[in-house]
Amino acid sequence: MASGAQKKSKRVGGHPATKAAKAGKGGPTAEEFRSQALAEALERQDMAAVALALRNGNTVVPLMKAGDRDRPLESGEVWTYRDPNTGEIALLLFSDARNKPANLPPAVGLQGPEWLKVFLGRYGEQITTVFLDIAGPHPMQASPADLLAALEL
Repeated sequence: MASGAQKKSKRVGGHPATKAAKAGKGGPTAEEFRSQALAEALERQDMAAVALALRNGNTVVPLMKAGDRDRPLESGEVWTYRDPNTGEIALLLFSDARNKPANLPPAVGLQGPEWLKVFLGRYGEQITTVFLDIAGPHPMQASPADLLAALEL
């Protein structure tokens, strides 16, 4: 991923339980955002376990802009990567905010399975691929359609 890449963000309605943090600011720190089940599934490279973790737990997403703490339904603006050469868009999901590369926007959100279903349902045709923990320690890649199908089970 090139640091000079064009950025594309999308805004999707959140869930009252949605949380957002920016490293170094008041409130929860980025390090508090994680999904143990997703981390373990990625470590095993087990797609069925990844699907189960996504269906039943939270996922860390990078945000262009964190949501307004005074408006619980405001989940922030999700950051997606647009390849400057092809224009293809990738959604990046993380099991732990500490796995997010430093060259991405500093804010992160913690999103649940319903949010992911809505996001992929709305933008899945525009998104070429979904990377999970792209910088490691145990990266995986899936198509939006495959993840959406896994969430529908």
